[in-house]
Amino acid sequence: MRYGSSQLFVIVLLALLAGLSFWLQRAVAPVETVQDGKLRHDPDAIAENFLVRQFDEQGRVKYRLTAPYLTHFPDDDTSQLTSPTLIHYRPNAPALTLSGKNAKVSSKGQTIFLWDDVKAARAATAERPELVARMPDLTVRPDDGIAFTQSPVVITEDKSWVKGVGMHLDNNTSTFELQSQVTGLSYPRRAKK
Repeated sequence: MRYGSSQLFVIVLLALLAGLSFWLQRAVAPVETVQDGKLRHDPDAIAENFLVRQFDEQGRVKYRLTAPYLTHFPDDDTSQLTSPTLIHYRPNAPALTLSGKNAKVSSKGQTIFLWDDVKAARAATAERPELVARMPDLTVRPDDGIAFTQSPVVITEDKSWVKGVGMHLDNNTSTFELQSQVTGLSYPRRAKK
């Protein structure tokens, strides 16, 4: 049986339409997902009055993390803290206290992300008053003793103040380094008699 060119054109056109229909059906069909709950971000543990301490090689407390509430999520192995306080200790140096309204702790605890009214306070010493830095968020690496943010920061010490955008905090050397747009006012400290 021989087909004419007009009949062959109709057969090719029908085959093309069938193939296009099959492809279109596959393209718009919903992707089948497994409903085993592993992709959900539901907590598997909740703790009240949470406290964890990290010790250095000599057995001294390196830092202490506390929070009234901790919620752990198994899908990404993170924890969310409410009103956390992280106190970082160093021998022969004032303690550094970091706090905020919320925090998220990474799966192995290497990184803590604080947000909402974050405060970093270096305790007062006999020579210097308390130093307080305020910012909207702060990323902390407690084992390394460093923290950083790209957000605006305001640092006050007694009547002196400085503000800027972006900060790197190194608790190992007791330094706060502002990254850009830095302005401030420094009042001289009075000598004690």
